[in-house]
Formats: sequence, C-alpha cells, structure tokens
Amino acid sequence: MCVAIPMRVVEINGNEAVCEYEGIKRTARIDLLPEVKVGDYVLIHVGFVIQKIDIDSAEETLKLYKQMQEML
Repeated sequence: MCVAIPMRVVEINGNEAVCEYEGIKRTARIDLLPEVKVGDYVLIHVGFVIQKIDIDSAEETLKLYKQMQEML
C-alpha cells in the first residue's frame, strides 16, 4: 500500500517545492506538475508532487490520518 501525504506548497525553487503541514517541511520535486504554485495543496509521494488537490480534500484526508493515529 502506498500513502501520499497532503501538504501546502510554501516555496518553489526551480523544480523543487518546499511543502508544509503542521510545521513539518519537506522538499518535493515538481517535475510531474510544473504548474504547481505557492499556496497550492498537493499530494506528496516518495519525494514527488503527484497531484494537485483542493483545500477541502486536503483537510478531509488529514482529518482521517489523525483519526487513524488515535486508534493506534
């Protein structure tokens, strides 16, 4: 099973985006979606931005992740 993490793009440097969620920042390649811009919500998988998503989808997915963590 593969899991993609929703994050918000806070900075773009060439082909890399700095993405953030709850203070955690990760760098991800945007080669697959060069149209991504600062402020967009994206799905990150193995260091690549694989999809742009809307804020509602991002928030719902993150809510589900938190619920799963609480079950552990």
